[in-house]
Amino acid sequence: MASSSLHFILLSLLSLSLHGFSLHTAITSPLKIHHNHGGNNTIPSRRRERANGASCNMFQGSWVFDTSYPLYDSASCPFVEPEFNCQKYGRPDKLYLKYRWKPNTCELPRFNGQDFLERYRGKKIMFVGDSLSLNQWESLTCMLYASVHNAKTSYSRSSTISTVTFQDYGVSVMYYRSTYLVDIASEKVGRVLKLDNISGSPWLGMDVLIFNTWHWWTHKGNDQPWDYVQDGGQMMRDMDRLTAFSKGLSTWAKWVDANINPATTKVFFQGISPTHYNPNEWGGGGGKNCDKQTQPVTGSSYPAGPVPAQKIVQNIMTTISKPVFLLDITLLSQLRKDGHPSSYSGDHAGMDCSHWCLAGLPDTWNQILYAALIS
Repeated sequence: MASSSLHFILLSLLSLSLHGFSLHTAITSPLKIHHNHGGNNTIPSRRRERANGASCNMFQGSWVFDTSYPLYDSASCPFVEPEFNCQKYGRPDKLYLKYRWKPNTCELPRFNGQDFLERYRGKKIMFVGDSLSLNQWESLTCMLYASVHNAKTSYSRSSTISTVTFQDYGVSVMYYRSTYLVDIASEKVGRVLKLDNISGSPWLGMDVLIFNTWHWWTHKGNDQPWDYVQDGGQMMRDMDRLTAFSKGLSTWAKWVDANINPATTKVFFQGISPTHYNPNEWGGGGGKNCDKQTQPVTGSSYPAGPVPAQKIVQNIMTTISKPVFLLDITLLSQLRKDGHPSSYSGDHAGMDCSHWCLAGLPDTWNQILYAALIS
């Protein structure tokens, strides 16, 4: 009975750490990141006091070796695509599969896929974003599949929307590709990135929405899928990318406030997934990028510090009046320089230090997502 009570307390405190709430506020009002009416764009501290007086922040911690990991074998998951299937495409080491995220002052509940499916029976869950959302979507479908291996599933994949349905539970887990969240329109002048337009009708009617964008905002040249950027009535060839990201994310925030009913839909933002192309960011140690990195960064801090996009996300979150849950995965992901496909991707030319091997780091993102959903 005591163990059960402690587990409940930890899950409740996880919820507080995710949403940046004081204990009193969490008890008396819905869980969300506050709209700051005072104009001070800071999120309240995520450090919250446990019953024994120790602070708990699920996003501050370190990686510890755990022989019970990974949570599934990629060879047994039909949903892992070549881009993330590092073992299939020749990665020789397996040590990177054996690490568990350990918050400094509390434990992350172990993922229980059958419990997840029972709780969300008949529900629809959608990841919306770029290929990092795809990475997390494939991770979750594999985690669920490994938990109920004999369950009937259906699978559909397209360029825009993809779905895995666990038919015995009526649970659909979907991925909707939207690299910027805001629209790219074909006009006479060419392809236009519209910072103040968003077409979110396909996202309506979901029970859980997990959004993500950032990866594509830095792309230039041939990798940039637009010719002009439009901000209000102004059409430009380009603009500062952090400014553009802030404006686009602000449009998404307004869409959430205008369209989401918190009584029926829970909304998450994935946070910023980092890259590992510059070894100076983690203290060097040889090499030119993430290639041949086999272990995490030790400790609980990253030498390069936060990425600028994190501050923009935090600032935008303070403007949203509806509950939005920030999965602040940047630091724990920065520490995993060993987790990328590097040259062991079946569908990515060159060196990939942006995406993540499966099984791997996105499984931890989903463990935190699961803990937030059940708390």
